[in-house]
Amino acid sequence: MTQDLARIRAFVQVFDAGGFSAAARSHGRSKALLSKYVTDLEDYLGVRLMNRTTRKLSLTEAGEAYYREASALLAQLDDLDATISEQTSEPRGLLRVSAPRNFGENTLAPAIFAFLQKYPKVSLDLRLEDRYVDLVDEGIDVALRISTMADSSLIARKIADMHLVVGAAPALLEVHGQPQHPEALRSLPCIIDTNLQGQANWRFNENGKTLSIPVAGRVRVNSPLAARSAAVAGLGFAVLPSYLADPVVAAGALIPVLTDFVPTGQTLQAVYPHRRHLAGKVRALIDHLVDWFGTHPVS
Repeated sequence: MTQDLARIRAFVQVFDAGGFSAAARSHGRSKALLSKYVTDLEDYLGVRLMNRTTRKLSLTEAGEAYYREASALLAQLDDLDATISEQTSEPRGLLRVSAPRNFGENTLAPAIFAFLQKYPKVSLDLRLEDRYVDLVDEGIDVALRISTMADSSLIARKIADMHLVVGAAPALLEVHGQPQHPEALRSLPCIIDTNLQGQANWRFNENGKTLSIPVAGRVRVNSPLAARSAAVAGLGFAVLPSYLADPVVAAGALIPVLTDFVPTGQTLQAVYPHRRHLAGKVRALIDHLVDWFGTHPVS
């Protein structure tokens, strides 16, 4: 088996390098050995894979088909080798992580920094921004997202349960009263967080059914922290993640409303691109976050 892989690898290396001499220089092998491996492979398969001339090297039709499959196979084997090596050694290298800004600053940062203390050979590029990040295009290893929805193009692992709070300042409730049903919000001032899924269409649950309520107001922001400030200032009702709402609720600056209708099922998820084998540093971070939030619950 080892000899077979050596012949396949030699074939791919020679074509990638553009010739036997270049491949020999790049991979520290003799030109004669590479030529023997390729010839042995052709003899074994019973077909010619390469057209060799003094000026250039090209693949036959069979060679093109074999090259596509062989190069993909070798890439998977190399990926597997690297992954197993990472999993059996201490995590190391650069880890690119994306997360919502307010959650990252207030709740995630202590967990991430504890991970760095645990694994001193890992370096971190933490990107905190309130926008949808394309993990593949931007080279992100893992993103932390708060959502009820799964992205079919990504793999997700649940880190912790989350919940939302709909609330308003006591002064606003003195004027408008406590809404008894989500429909009442249609005619009440609301603060629109444009980062919120649905934006100005707030979702509620009633008897197992989803209600979508269009809302409006004087304030539109793209930050849940700013939405909280506007709500505390009495400018409208707001939908807030619990990690931002709970401190001002405890201080009496915000009163939760419609608690029987607020949907559940929000989770903190670690999402990462589809890969055949997950890098050891990413797996270690996700395991760490699951453990961390198991003992440091997100309220």
